[in-house]
Amino acid sequence: MEIERLKKIIAYGSQNLRRIENNVQDFHALIGMERHSELRSPMQIIRTLLENMDYIVIEIPFRDKEIGALCYNGDALNYVFLNTALPRCNVNFALCHEIYHIFYQEKRLNHGIDLYMNEHYYDYEEELAANSFAGMLLMPEKSFCMMCQKFKREAKEGDTMLSVISRLMNYYEVPYMAALIRCYELNLLEAGAVLEELLNADSEDVRREFVRLWLDESILEASKKDNYPRLELLVKSRGEKYQAEGYLNERTASKARQNMRAIYKRIRGE
Repeated sequence: MEIERLKKIIAYGSQNLRRIENNVQDFHALIGMERHSELRSPMQIIRTLLENMDYIVIEIPFRDKEIGALCYNGDALNYVFLNTALPRCNVNFALCHEIYHIFYQEKRLNHGIDLYMNEHYYDYEEELAANSFAGMLLMPEKSFCMMCQKFKREAKEGDTMLSVISRLMNYYEVPYMAALIRCYELNLLEAGAVLEELLNADSEDVRREFVRLWLDESILEASKKDNYPRLELLVKSRGEKYQAEGYLNERTASKARQNMRAIYKRIRGE
């Protein structure tokens, strides 16, 4: 990422800090957690909330690795598709990014599709807001500052700021760039040569640091989890229920399942 784009992201977050903090606080209330709480295992917590709102969270390995998540609002059910061809830490961030679009963006998605492009911080305001929301939700300020200072104090010979950010990534299970931006947002990292070096670090640099520090490399891996068979069973079950109640016939239900399979194959690239 270019440093000028980073500055724009930080400036947007600073200008909209109070509003997004209020969104995060409101979301904590929705999931029954105290303000500033760490949201560990976000999938477990968020899936339950969305199910109560007729949203189904589906994990599928997409063919296109540029897409982090896809949110679709339909007539009866709504879907959040997460790309498990990406590292697990990216999936966590993508899920929280979509939460902003579902609950808090000014122009709510009524019918149609919203795409989250993996790790791209766009110039569009709603995308900047959704990324800022996800960062605040997954890396709450008090906790993040405390852990950053802890990891700095524990640094040993050979450790660098990349080591600290890698530990933060591991602890919060977030993407590298999200952790780096959060450090900069909270004034834990100054501009200069170190920042430029960190912005130029690539996935292999991060992986080597994870190995050296004995961190959990699995968060850098794609799970390739595929929930589609469970989705088809759910749709089939509901279709049978609606048929029994006279709202649907077998031909229409069968056609719907065929269309679902065709879309699924396009997403997976089969």
